[in-house]
Amino acid sequence: MKARVKWVQDRTFLGESGSGHSMVMDGDPAGGGRDLGIRPMEALLLGMGGCTAYDVVEILEKSREAVEDCVIELDAERAEDIPKVFTKIIVRYIVSGRNLDPGKVERAVKLSAETYCSATIMLGKTAEVTHEIEIIDTAKE
Repeated sequence: MKARVKWVQDRTFLGESGSGHSMVMDGDPAGGGRDLGIRPMEALLLGMGGCTAYDVVEILEKSREAVEDCVIELDAERAEDIPKVFTKIIVRYIVSGRNLDPGKVERAVKLSAETYCSATIMLGKTAEVTHEIEIIDTAKE
């Protein structure tokens, strides 16, 4: 996997992935940025959310569950001192589908957190990562 980050100006950078996708990253105006893009640490947190969401949906589909939606909400705290690593991350899974088996949803989250999601496992080296699950049964709507 490759990536490239190019300085644009001030505290604005253009990140380019090896797969050809780009995103603008910028800093807070108080730190010299112009608020033109996502903060690098926000991108890291979003990467974790995307990684675990991917796993959970894939595992549920392979388990033949009728998953229709998966939303990941992340709430993170960072250290006060440099390096300001993540120290606590709460990952909330909101999984919707028809008659989902709660045990299978819990299993999918556990497999992602402990085996498949590289981002969660890496960030878990510095942060306490906890998980919350909400299941929405769309068959009852």
